[in-house]
Amino acid sequence: MRILITGASSGLGEGMARTYAERGEDVGLLARRLDRLEALKAEISAVPGSGAVEVGALDVTDFGAVPGAITEVVGRMGGLDRAIINAGIGKGAPLGTGKPHANLETIQTNLTGAVAQIEAVLEIFRAQGRGHLVLISSIAGQRGMPKAQTAYSASKAGLTAIGEGLQAEFAGSDITVTVIKPGFIETDINKGVKTSMKSSLGDGVKALVKAIDREPKEAAVPSWPWAPLGAVLRHAPDELTRRLI
Repeated sequence: MRILITGASSGLGEGMARTYAERGEDVGLLARRLDRLEALKAEISAVPGSGAVEVGALDVTDFGAVPGAITEVVGRMGGLDRAIINAGIGKGAPLGTGKPHANLETIQTNLTGAVAQIEAVLEIFRAQGRGHLVLISSIAGQRGMPKAQTAYSASKAGLTAIGEGLQAEFAGSDITVTVIKPGFIETDINKGVKTSMKSSLGDGVKALVKAIDREPKEAAVPSWPWAPLGAVLRHAPDELTRRLI
């Protein structure tokens, strides 16, 4: 399988890249930090039996450059079977506190940037009539979160809605769309979150890969406690969302 992963230079993206490549899949890795991708490629390539690794620079907020960056790496891979739209940031500040740049950058990266990536990937999938599109959303998209998390949760709610729309559009076809909703996993985005429900990066990546491989419509990861918690979060009292962050 040929798998494209964006935001692959750290965190969940890097973890997925290692997991897929080391089990023999061919991967195309995109991120802003090309030097980190080159180092990751060298590490993976040294593992016996690993798949081929192609890398390229991608700033998802440079919307005009996104299609070229994706098609160039996919061309070097020789095709595309699965694309994991993972690039994102977790900046934010309470709205109205004089820090609009953090919230605007979060929306621009996580939502508008994701749309640019989806456009490029779906052109490929539509042309070949098949493919698996994976959108890395968040449990935070289930419910508007307070304070510094508000813009982030809005961006992920928007990404989930895009996934749902595409699922309806491609129902019954060979183009599959999966929305993954991670809970709190030990990544840079969740560094400031103090909760006993946070998973280690390793456990989070394992759960993520396992869920993606099933190709479901949506999945909360790790499934415990986020599947049941996510199901009730939308209708939970405000006090619960305040206590989650």
